[in-house]
Amino acid sequence: MSTKGQARKGFVQRKNVLAYIPVSNTIPHAFAITIDPSDIDFMGHVNNASYLKWVQEAVIDHWRALAPAEAVAQHLWVALKHEITYRRPTFLEDAPIAHVILEKVQGARAFYETVIKRGEDVLAEVKSSWCCLDAATLRPARLARELVEKFLPSAD
Repeated sequence: MSTKGQARKGFVQRKNVLAYIPVSNTIPHAFAITIDPSDIDFMGHVNNASYLKWVQEAVIDHWRALAPAEAVAQHLWVALKHEITYRRPTFLEDAPIAHVILEKVQGARAFYETVIKRGEDVLAEVKSSWCCLDAATLRPARLARELVEKFLPSAD
């Protein structure tokens, strides 16, 4: 809760738990996470570094699921920044799902929110920014408007 009595954008309060509800016309993407024994740290739960790996896999999977094959071949994505809020520990036997929402595209940058959940429990919330690169030159590349609209349809 950002202020008393107000839920953050995209979240609603339910029985003392914040639940994620998309608030835009973006196409949400669910990515099933597989926990490997090497993800578990000395405390018996998933190490924080594994969340970064999962977010990268989920965002790239989102891109590959919605972009045409030609665009996937012509563009690469690199992470610029991740901000993670850990809510609950994740364990080896869990089957978490990453819920990926593209918030906006600005120039060659894309801004994502990824919510990692176990059932209804929010395990982590991740805000991240990414840079699109031309696969041939490895230089920043803006996406064509038609391509962006596959991810962020115009509100009608």
